[in-house]
Amino acid sequence: MKNLWEEYLVKIKSHLKTTATSVAVILASQAALAAGVCTDDVRILAQPQAGLTTTEGFASEFEELAGVGFQIDYLNENDRRAKSRADASVIGKYNVYYVDEANLAQFASTGWIAPLLDHYPAEYDFEDFDSGRQTTATFDGKVWFAPITGGGDLMVYRTDVFEAAGVEPPKTLEELFEVVEKIHDPENGIYGYALRGQRGSGANVWRWMPYFRGFGGEWFNEDGTPAFNSEAAVKATETYLKLFEYSPPGTRTGSWDESTGAFNSGQVALIVESAPLGGMSLNPDNSNVSDKVAFGTPPAPLTGGGYAHGFAIGSKANETDAERDCAALWIAWATSKENELRRLEAGQSGELNRVSVFNSPEFAEAFGEELPAALEATAPFTRVNFWQNEKWPDLGNRWGIILEELITGQRTDINEALAELEAYAIELNSD
Repeated sequence: MKNLWEEYLVKIKSHLKTTATSVAVILASQAALAAGVCTDDVRILAQPQAGLTTTEGFASEFEELAGVGFQIDYLNENDRRAKSRADASVIGKYNVYYVDEANLAQFASTGWIAPLLDHYPAEYDFEDFDSGRQTTATFDGKVWFAPITGGGDLMVYRTDVFEAAGVEPPKTLEELFEVVEKIHDPENGIYGYALRGQRGSGANVWRWMPYFRGFGGEWFNEDGTPAFNSEAAVKATETYLKLFEYSPPGTRTGSWDESTGAFNSGQVALIVESAPLGGMSLNPDNSNVSDKVAFGTPPAPLTGGGYAHGFAIGSKANETDAERDCAALWIAWATSKENELRRLEAGQSGELNRVSVFNSPEFAEAFGEELPAALEATAPFTRVNFWQNEKWPDLGNRWGIILEELITGQRTDINEALAELEAYAIELNSD
């Protein structure tokens, strides 16, 4: 598999070289359209992404296109969120903000960012983005950012373990439990499933929500009263806790790194996780089981956890339409098909978002045909599972603490735990 991966890199580099002339022609025509739009360098606040480092290597291309440069300031996720809130609400230093599904509602509802499609250049084809990512970038009926990373959920499994056990990929939760029980063999180093137990709205709660929403759960009623202290939430929590019986011990307080790391190391036979795991599991640099992996959709009735991070137009720093057009031009260029193909060449599979790239010969050369088919098949199941409200991080993180205590056995009463969360939500909404 290692040799095949190296052969692929040689082929894609050759392909990109042969397309350089056509890209130059496209850029020339776009530059003519961009003339006069940008007058000052574009300032961006972001969190570190390998794909952005790759994109910065082509800064001269944007300068040729727009007639200005750009500057990206990087902060880790928590610091980025805090600084972007402060800057977007009061200062307005940055033309472009890196936002994500967890803080989109706050930025959009307060007017800190502008609707993207009012200024996004049509030639960059926003409709080419995966439909699940488009959904996640939408709030109150409008699109607010272009994705740099994101996805829904995939079922990823070990073909060798399934064949040895004589089982088929599960299509329902009932079948999932049957399969997991048959393949679970910790004495021989194979765990049936892997989950996230670490507290946090983006950790254990993120993986719990597909069960909650799949069972029909809702966060709030139309009148604003909490609705999650429900039969659906109890059933989701019971199911989640039961599945932990088949998950490696380190995942009970672990996050994405522990659960996906357990799968890629060969400890786990089956996992339902965010889509970037697909490419990672096929790359022998990341995975010990790269030649034994297959994909499917999450077992019904699970929903796919739609998430996306991307770039939005800052309102305060871009007061005029021309300034917003310039910010949108940088966003469109940075997330363009050409830059995604460069990230693909660099092996940054978690930062690919366009259907045209998933369906490209380059993607098939790297990952075969099964992964893009699975990504397409899972898109209809992808939805925004969390509460789209600026107070979501507070509520989600509180449930994360309580859920971790249930997972680790510090709590045992699910109804009592949900009642406590409900009381917190009422207090939170009264502020």
